[in-house]
Amino acid sequence: MYALVEYKGKQYKAEKGAVIQVDKIDAEKGAKIDIESVLLVSDGDKIQVGAPYVKGAKVQAVVEDSFRDKKVLVFKYKSKKDYHRLHGHREEYTNIRVEDIAL
Repeated sequence: MYALVEYKGKQYKAEKGAVIQVDKIDAEKGAKIDIESVLLVSDGDKIQVGAPYVKGAKVQAVVEDSFRDKKVLVFKYKSKKDYHRLHGHREEYTNIRVEDIAL
C-alpha cells in the first residue's frame, strides 16, 4: 500500500515504514504529524484518485531528525569584466518516517 501526498508544496510517495526527506519542519524529534492532503491511495489492485484530495485519507508520520544538506556553491562570472562572485548555500531538511496510511 502506498499513497501520494502533497506536503509543503511538494509531492512525495509514502509507503508504510518509508523515510521521506522533506523541507525543514519546526517540530521536536518524535513528534507525530498527520498529512491530510493525500492525492492518491493504492492498496495493490485498487486505486483511489482524489479530486484534488482523497476524502477521509491521511498519512501519519513521525519526525526523525533534521539536518543540513551538502553545500551548494553558486559562482557568477562575466568574462573580460573582472566580475566574479561565489556564494554558498546549505538547504535544511527533515526526515520523517511514515507510520500508517489510513483511509
